[in-house]
Amino acid sequence: MSPNAQFLTDVTGNRTAVLLPIDEYDSLLEDLHDLAVIAERREEPRIALSEIKARLLKDGLIHN
Repeated sequence: MSPNAQFLTDVTGNRTAVLLPIDEYDSLLEDLHDLAVIAERREEPRIALSEIKARLLKDGLIHN
């Protein structure tokens, strides 16, 4: 947990909510989105790294 997190509690001291700096919140949302994309693509066929490199070279996006 972030050292910048602040917790809201009820009258008995139970944590009910958390306050985060907006940049940390945005970072968590990005991570959550990335995990959702990974889960959606879980069943897609794998592509070998050598094939990816060949495609990027062909498209001029990387150089040898």
